[in-house]
Amino acid sequence: MPRTRSLAWSELKIGVLTIVAIIVAAVTVFTVMGSRGFFWQRFSLKTRLPDVTGLKSGSPVRVSGMEVGSVTKVDFSGDQLEVVFEVNKDVGPRITDKSAATLGSVSLLGLGALDITAASNGTPIPEGGYVPTGKTAPSLSNVTAGASEGIGELTGLLRDMRAGKGTAGKIMTDDKLYAEMQSFVASANDVTRTIRSGRGSAGRFINDPAIANSLQGSLNNLETMTRRINAGEGSLGKLVNDEAFASSLTGATTNLRTLTEKLNRGEGTAGKFVTDPALYNQLKSLADRLDLLTKSLNDGQGTIGQLLKDRKLYENMNAAVNDVRDLVAAIKKDPKRYLNVRVSIF
Repeated sequence: MPRTRSLAWSELKIGVLTIVAIIVAAVTVFTVMGSRGFFWQRFSLKTRLPDVTGLKSGSPVRVSGMEVGSVTKVDFSGDQLEVVFEVNKDVGPRITDKSAATLGSVSLLGLGALDITAASNGTPIPEGGYVPTGKTAPSLSNVTAGASEGIGELTGLLRDMRAGKGTAGKIMTDDKLYAEMQSFVASANDVTRTIRSGRGSAGRFINDPAIANSLQGSLNNLETMTRRINAGEGSLGKLVNDEAFASSLTGATTNLRTLTEKLNRGEGTAGKFVTDPALYNQLKSLADRLDLLTKSLNDGQGTIGQLLKDRKLYENMNAAVNDVRDLVAAIKKDPKRYLNVRVSIF
């Protein structure tokens, strides 16, 4: 009987240890799987990337920065690389045709990760489908290469400056230029000192309170004038705010537009003058004739031309005019005498 009790207790201990081992194994598996879930809770997707630096089987897959799966396979597909990965089924609705897969990094050590943007407003991608490829962010190697190139250019710039090349190099190495700059700084200090002491126009403008008060008065007057204009006071205020004036100005503009349209249509005398080619030709012919007449007069042709050019004819006519003027004066002085002469003649 004691032997039976001892055997039962040994079997009980073995059962308890087995249960504890199963529980520990389950906890360990759950801890290792973490947010990736068990195999029946995941589904497979694919994407293509031009570069998979640091990405390998087991690398994490993140959706909006949250780890939801892992990479299972990386292989060539033409000139690109095909990445097969598994994610939890509960994030499937967030991975759609509007999502984008890019190569990310876990740390500065170059460990890669697959980053996917969440886009719930698109069509979910079925299992085995391809996630669209997004714009690849610069990798750490590219950043390092750019930094190295920038450091090289900066080193070359410093070398040129030490050699006296360029404006900055001349400033650093040319003693004459340095002395001129020192002189300029000294002159600037003298000007500043003069202004602070109130000498000169600039000094008086800055330090004289009378000028400041005058300027303040001018600003106040300007503000008052602006306020009056906005209130419609004075001629300028009425010009700006009077609706009747605005209507009158609009009417004048309308009349001017109507007049312009009539001129363009050739209505009225001015319109015909602008648009009628026959009237234009007549005026041109008249102008040509006047030009010819003026030329003839200048050449002394005709009676009027002779009158303008012939000095003797001009003097004779001037003498005749003087005689007539004397005769008229004599008649006015003694009209009876000349009236009797006229009667005797008849």
